[in-house]
Amino acid sequence: MRAFMDKDFMLYNDTAKHLYQAYAKDEPIIDYHCHISPKEIYEDRRYDNIAQVWLGGRNDDGTYFGDHYKWRVMRSNGVPEDVVTGSADPYDKFVAFTKALEMAIGNPMYHWSNLELHKYFGITEPLTVKNCKEIWDKTSDMLQHDPNLSVRGIIRQSNVAYVGTTDDPVDDLHWHELLAREKDLGFMVCPSFRPDKAVNIQRPGFAEYIGRLGEVVGYTIDSAEKVCKALEDRIDYFKAHGCRASDHGVDYVPYREVPMEEANRIFMKAMAGEKLTRDEIDGYQTTVLLALARKYHKENIAMEIHYSCTRDNNKRMFALEGPDTGFDMIAKSSCYNELAEFFSKLDETNELPKTIVFSLDESDFNQITTCLGCFQSDEVPGKMQLGAAWWFLDTRDGMEAQMKSLANLGLLGNFIGMLTDSRSFLSYPRHDYFRRIACNLIGQWVENGEYPDDEESLKKIVSGISYENAKRYFDL
Repeated sequence: MRAFMDKDFMLYNDTAKHLYQAYAKDEPIIDYHCHISPKEIYEDRRYDNIAQVWLGGRNDDGTYFGDHYKWRVMRSNGVPEDVVTGSADPYDKFVAFTKALEMAIGNPMYHWSNLELHKYFGITEPLTVKNCKEIWDKTSDMLQHDPNLSVRGIIRQSNVAYVGTTDDPVDDLHWHELLAREKDLGFMVCPSFRPDKAVNIQRPGFAEYIGRLGEVVGYTIDSAEKVCKALEDRIDYFKAHGCRASDHGVDYVPYREVPMEEANRIFMKAMAGEKLTRDEIDGYQTTVLLALARKYHKENIAMEIHYSCTRDNNKRMFALEGPDTGFDMIAKSSCYNELAEFFSKLDETNELPKTIVFSLDESDFNQITTCLGCFQSDEVPGKMQLGAAWWFLDTRDGMEAQMKSLANLGLLGNFIGMLTDSRSFLSYPRHDYFRRIACNLIGQWVENGEYPDDEESLKKIVSGISYENAKRYFDL
């Protein structure tokens, strides 16, 4: 029997152990998509206890922040909502999470949590109800006093080279400006452009958001054409602050070309509060997304697209807690033809940007990979990327499925690797988790005689997936 989460954790063959130790373990992390706060990085925040950093709390505006992965684990163990996201004592929250975690055999949350305790606090025994008070006391003391466990300390000891935060077009990027002035930060923090509120014309609050966007750009936005111009102006602002990527969370990828006059009519209908048809929504979104993609190509900004998710399914809890609180699910989307048409339209004029496509539905992987293979180019190796196993798929099974699809139908050696997609500064061991799984998969192929045991080639592949490919892709 193997020891619990020892140095060879997730590495089940000798080649995997060698590849991980020699070429993956110590590579820097490029976290090109996450949801951590640039303000907290600048202020070098300290947390009072591990419940605060793991389970979150209330923002100044009353909304809740934290790790909804962990909240789902707690709810599945029957934990009352007041303990999950309410005003319960932080230690009681930690105990409730610990009780739920003990039941989470097979769940990556079990591994992630214990990896974090091991890496940042030197705790090698598994977290249990029996030792949770001891672990609470030790982690609280270290979080409050250890110089390596402020936010910046955590990032530095995690060997992070680049952090791509998620930022709204109306953000003034004040905290990014301050961070950019620091000479000895030791890592890059750059904004990523997330224009969902201007693209999702069907969502509540669209008209109010357009008003806010108009205030930021300094002119009235009274048409879809002006929406495109305003977003392009904000991309220029983000680019000046180091932006290298955009991000789009859509239910599905639409494609319905309409004349600009029709897009303007749809826009005015939405601004008047009238209900739109699906064709109208698709027409407006296609117009805006095409304009954005062309601008991304011009500015060498990667376009990330996330889809196949149905959000806020529990309407009662959404009314109480708001979005991003753990009530989302995997969806089925039939937009493969639309995805190809979208790319083809941009390719006709050589305006297709570097693009990373993520789906929450594992059955989409082969469709996406073969679609992307139709639009690769000599601009950059792996210009069109099948995104890492994301959200509900960042399990061992999901990661292996994503990499096998890419290996079968594309080029795994050009994959840009993992991202945290997290709101927690302690989440960086997820990169280590991914690298172990990748090395084990590659090592298995080598030991099965399916790929030669060629040190130079394997180093290039493993170092590439861990770090070098993303460094090249995002021009770091």
